[in-house]
Amino acid sequence: MGKTGIVIGATGLVGSQIVNLLLDDDRYSLVKVFHRRSTGLQHPKLEEHIIDFDEIDEWKSQIKGDELYSALGTTIKKARSQERQYTIDYTYQFETAKAAAENGVKKYSLVSSAGADPQSKVFYSRLKGELDEAVKKLPFELITVMRPSILAGERNESRPGEAIGMFLARIFTKISGLKKYRPIPGRTVAQGMINSLHKCPPGYHIFELDEIFHL
Repeated sequence: MGKTGIVIGATGLVGSQIVNLLLDDDRYSLVKVFHRRSTGLQHPKLEEHIIDFDEIDEWKSQIKGDELYSALGTTIKKARSQERQYTIDYTYQFETAKAAAENGVKKYSLVSSAGADPQSKVFYSRLKGELDEAVKKLPFELITVMRPSILAGERNESRPGEAIGMFLARIFTKISGLKKYRPIPGRTVAQGMINSLHKCPPGYHIFELDEIFHL
């Protein structure tokens, strides 16, 4: 019997790649996805749970398996307020991770962000840093946190600001030679998350920027 991988944020840039990679990986016999809408995928290894993140008590007992991959997130433009973005990026992810740990899930990998810092004056960096610190206290055997640069790849939603940032980042890295800040494909982050849960020893590990390319 293979392993069970659990994914939240499965329709996003990184999350969708995690799902595809897990479904193609012979080490996994079941991939559980918890999301508010369907991925649209059909696969014998895929088990979809269409849920309301605000009603976690109704579905948290189903968060059982070997590994949890957390790639949920939104933008301030889509969320329309800092409070709503905090709920999606922090609360939903933390509560899901907490439930998974309580259900005996041993390994956890989280997509954070470059510059994540709980003391930051920048709202987004602060909330990401707060989540990184909060999940560190959960009783998983292994936790890996990815802090990538700008994510490259096709999204289901348009993010003009991110596209401009990616264009500037590519120019900047060519001019300055600061390769570690170069954009990183969502699939590379997804593969790095999976690899990290197979390669890293027990404990808490953070991978910054271009370190993810080497996973």
